Amino acid sequence: MPLLVNGSRAVLPCDTVDFLNTYPHFQESAKALTGQTVRTVDPKVGFYVHQREFAVTVPADDSVSILGSDDATTCHLAVLRHTEAFGKQQEDVHLKTFCVTELNDVVKNGIHWPIIYGIGVDVKTGEIFNASFPDRGPDEVLRSVRTSEGRLMEKIYDSESRQVQIEPFCWYPYRHVEELLAQSDEVLLQCLSTSPLVEPPHFISHIKKMLMFLRDHPCPSVFFPEGKPRVYKRNSEGLWDRVYS
Repeated sequence: MPLLVNGSRAVLPCDTVDFLNTYPHFQESAKALTGQTVRTVDPKVGFYVHQREFAVTVPADDSVSILGSDDATTCHLAVLRHTEAFGKQQEDVHLKTFCVTELNDVVKNGIHWPIIYGIGVDVKTGEIFNASFPDRGPDEVLRSVRTSEGRLMEKIYDSESRQVQIEPFCWYPYRHVEELLAQSDEVLLQCLSTSPLVEPPHFISHIKKMLMFLRDHPCPSVFFPEGKPRVYKRNSEGLWDRVYS
């Protein structure tokens, strides 16, 4: 799966400075992206991809119009268009937009902040834009727990079935969950964030939801009866309904 820039195989750099010196045009495309006003994605047409997840869809998908993610401070978001299957693509990959490290950085009071935290992609047109997702379901907290367990990438959405599928996974009771919940927001930031100085405002409330979930649900089998995945399908009102088999 060779990486191409301007139709030629990319020269592997030693760092991003070297890469941008070789391909300076990426600075302009990054400015175009970071200069956009953030757009809030309608939960009835969008689908949020969590860390360690990937989703595959097609322009004809009548269930999901916008795919994307946000809250990326030290993470990277990748969008591949016209692929047969993520992770199995044998064709060349043409890099069109590159917006990481110094291209998505602003210094405020001596602290480096991301200019944008998230992106959305219009699955019909391929447009990539600065995005925020108010809804991160279905099963937002459960999927976040899976991320915290450090698991491998997992396909979360399939355009053929138009379904979200969360495969069974295990977690173990956190011995010190009550102790963590009793800590100040500052302590939680320092202990549980890779970028405590630049997290979005809702980071702490989300972390506390996860901790309370782990405290209140020590047994994973409750969520995956008979070892079956949790499956959701979007209804006519744009909401995700649980599908039982």
